[in-house]
Amino acid sequence: MSFLSQSNSGRNDVSSYVLTICLVLLSYGFLGSLPLLIDLKLAGFDLQEMRSLQEMGRILGKNRLLFHLLLPFVFAFFSIVLSIKYFHKRTFLSLLTTSKNFRWKRFFTTFSIWWMIMSVFLLVTFASLDELKWNFIPEKFFVLVSFLIIPIQTAAEEILFRGYLAQSIFRKTGSIFHTIITTSLFFALMHAFNPEVATLGYGILMYYFLTGAFLAIMTVMDDGMELSMGYHAANNVFTAIMITNNWQAFQTDALFIDSSVPSFGIDSLLTLLILSKKYKWENWKKILPGKNRN
Repeated sequence: MSFLSQSNSGRNDVSSYVLTICLVLLSYGFLGSLPLLIDLKLAGFDLQEMRSLQEMGRILGKNRLLFHLLLPFVFAFFSIVLSIKYFHKRTFLSLLTTSKNFRWKRFFTTFSIWWMIMSVFLLVTFASLDELKWNFIPEKFFVLVSFLIIPIQTAAEEILFRGYLAQSIFRKTGSIFHTIITTSLFFALMHAFNPEVATLGYGILMYYFLTGAFLAIMTVMDDGMELSMGYHAANNVFTAIMITNNWQAFQTDALFIDSSVPSFGIDSLLTLLILSKKYKWENWKKILPGKNRN
C-alpha cells in the first residue's frame, strides 16, 4: 500500500472529516490564540485596536511573541493526533509513513543536508552581496524556543497538508498529480494572510506553492513524510536563528538581517537531487498527470 492510499484503512465518512476540521480550527484559532491575548492584555496592550506584529514584538519581545505565534500549531498538532485516532479510527503512524516505525534517520539526514546547504549559500551571500547585515545581540539571541517548538509547528503543517489533506484528496481522485497541485495550492493560500504578502505582493504565493509541491513530491517519492518534515523543520529553525527581516511572519533576533525577496531556487533543487540519489528514487513517472490509483 502506498503512502497516499493509507487512508483506506480507516473510517472515511463525511462526519469524521467534518469533526476533524472543526477540532483543528477550534484548537488553532481559539485555544491556540488565548495565551497570546492574555499575555498582551496583561502587558497593557489594547485588544480593541488591531496593531502590527512589529508593535506586539516591541511590547512582548520578539522571542516571546514567536512563542505565542507558534503555540497554535502545537494545539493543532495534538488535535490532528486525537482526530485520527478517535474520528478516523486508524493509527497516527499511517498519517506519517508506510514504514513500521517513523524513520528518524531520514528526518535528521534531510535536516542536516538542508541546513548545510543553507549555511553555504548564506556565507556566499554574506561575502558577496549587501543583502545581509550582521545582527547578533547576545542578550536577545535565544535558540531554545526555535529548536523545541518550530519542529512541532512544521510537523503540524506537514501532517495537515502532505499527510491528511493529501491522502484525502488522493482517495477521491486517485491522481498523484492532482493531489500535489491541490495540496500545494492550499499550502500557498494558507500563507495568503502573512505579513510578507502585504509587503511583497501576492507574487510571493508562488514561492509557497513551489515549496509545497517540492515537499509533496518528496513525500510521494519516499512514501512517507520523514524527509519533508526534516526539510521543513530545518528551513524554519534556520530562518528563526540565522536570518530575519522586517516583513516575514516570524520576527526574531537572528544573527543576520536579510533584505532580499525569498525565492525557490537551485539550493532546493540540489537537495532534491541529493535525496533522489541517496534513496534511489526511480519511478518519477508516477507523479505525472493521469490516474495513479493504488
